[in-house]
Amino acid sequence: MTEKTRSANVDDGVDPTRRSMIKGAVIAGLAAASLPGPAESASTPPSRGAQPLIDPQTRFPNDQPTQAQVWPGLQRNMTPRPDCGETNYRGSGRLAGRCALITGGDSGIGRAVAIAYAREGADVAINYLPQEEPDAEEVIKLIRAEGRSAIAIPGDLRTEAFCKRLVAEAERELGGLDILVSNAGSGWFLPDILEHPSEKFDQVIKTNLYASFWLSKAVIAVMKPGSAIVFSNSVTAFLPSEAFLAYSATKAALVAFTCALAKQVAQHGIRVNGVAPGAIWTPMQVYFEAPANNVENLNALTPIGRMGQPVEMAPLYVTLAEGTSSFVTGSTWSANGGRQ
Repeated sequence: MTEKTRSANVDDGVDPTRRSMIKGAVIAGLAAASLPGPAESASTPPSRGAQPLIDPQTRFPNDQPTQAQVWPGLQRNMTPRPDCGETNYRGSGRLAGRCALITGGDSGIGRAVAIAYAREGADVAINYLPQEEPDAEEVIKLIRAEGRSAIAIPGDLRTEAFCKRLVAEAERELGGLDILVSNAGSGWFLPDILEHPSEKFDQVIKTNLYASFWLSKAVIAVMKPGSAIVFSNSVTAFLPSEAFLAYSATKAALVAFTCALAKQVAQHGIRVNGVAPGAIWTPMQVYFEAPANNVENLNALTPIGRMGQPVEMAPLYVTLAEGTSSFVTGSTWSANGGRQ
């Protein structure tokens, strides 16, 4: 037996089970060191050192001033503007070569997802209402700054004809479609059903639920195995609010739709999942005619002590779309600051 072999087998006084645990911890540590760190500037190279701990309570402010806008609202007119990762999301090629369609991609969560997808290597088409063009122009510039294709397709999702045209145009311009993020949503603060206009109920149902059905139907027909669909569900699906009757109903329906559709299309190699955000600082918070103290209430109701920012949602949408999440389908991931 050589000296090298003998030293490898000498009893070092460490219990074999503990030695195995230590070895596993070292391997896990090395693997973790290779993972991307917290969000940084897109141009910042990966850090080789330890990443600082970030207190989620103080990472973003919770003192948004009272403000209101006319529907559908513009992010550029909010104070402070939502953080969608414009300067602090750093990609690492997790979606390289993918082609994505994102509805509501001009602002809020949709904007954050569009920026993240582009920085992860995907080409992106965004849909939005014509009134939201100023916000959309900013997103298109940010996507193209990453060297990715960016397609702007304005239009109202409340008709099946437009949803079909949207998918067809996005697929044609991008050269394919393998990710759909059905994110656009609508909701109104209407605490009394006797004063709930039928036209607003119809608007919410068509935007949140019908559009998700129409878009899924159109995109699944052209998707290949390995593709992914991600729905923007909501905490209201699990904690329905009496003031958001139609919104809560549609989001609960979307959770069930997510699960059922995932089972139906699994045979095609297509995964379907959802993200259920809590209160997030987006234009919806300033247009849906809630009481003036709504922002203060939402900050107080969240255990972390503040509303979320769109950039905090983006990593979930990236993970659910990338190929390494191949066994994840039919799920809805909550991200609500601890509000259960």
